[in-house]
Amino acid sequence: MRRSAKSAFNRSIKIDVLIPAIEKDLSTLPYVIDSIRKQVKHPIGKIMVVSPASKRIQALCRRKNCAFIHERRVLPITKKDIHYQTKRTNRSGWLLQQLLKLAGGSLTKRRYYLVIDADTILIRPHVFLVMGKTIFYCRNWSRPAYFRTYKKLLGTKPTASRSFVAHYMLFDKSKLSRLKRKIESRHKTRWYWAIIKKTNKQSYAGFSEFETYGNFVKAHYPGHFMIRSSLNKSFSSRPSSFSRKRIIRLAQKYRSISFHKRRWYIRKRGVRK
Repeated sequence: MRRSAKSAFNRSIKIDVLIPAIEKDLSTLPYVIDSIRKQVKHPIGKIMVVSPASKRIQALCRRKNCAFIHERRVLPITKKDIHYQTKRTNRSGWLLQQLLKLAGGSLTKRRYYLVIDADTILIRPHVFLVMGKTIFYCRNWSRPAYFRTYKKLLGTKPTASRSFVAHYMLFDKSKLSRLKRKIESRHKTRWYWAIIKKTNKQSYAGFSEFETYGNFVKAHYPGHFMIRSSLNKSFSSRPSSFSRKRIIRLAQKYRSISFHKRRWYIRKRGVRK
């Protein structure tokens, strides 16, 4: 008899979790941490919050029994080294957070680590490894700039029919290391400098860590992953305004909900998206 995905996922593989954050994320971060402990059905080792120096985030980590990691422990560069300024806003911190996610393997001895955005809350049970295969949660749209940067970095076009940008992803350190080595071999520099250099700074969103890793795994490990729909819903309000009853109702249709700060800013300032 064929086992169901629920019974087939490996309960013995412990994973660590990495959440890049800044103080603007404090309105959502506690809910994100709680949702990981409730909804991720693998044993969790440690939850690491990677951030610039912040007493408020350190205090939250103590309350939530998480590890606070200063971002300088993860990468030898800072936001000031990136210089990503569009006509409307500075995106250097946005790109740095993606690089921190890709560098997060240095913080754990485990083979797998889960990365999740600090504004995304899981509202349904999640598994990320089934029968030795990684589960990627995908959506149906992406940004062309992500694919252009992928081709610049790796020399080939991405071939996935769906987008891997779902606000969270499980990384396999061995596959991720191969991706970095390939980038470094092609560009003769460290992988993060190559990404910074090849990202179009005129684009509001010129690079995606999730799109890059997901398409690399698809190209080089075609039998090592499975696809599920992300079923994510974005909101312009704050999670504190959501009742438990509303969350239960949303979970009937969605797997996760996101609270993007830019939307709060747009609504407050009256600026068009």
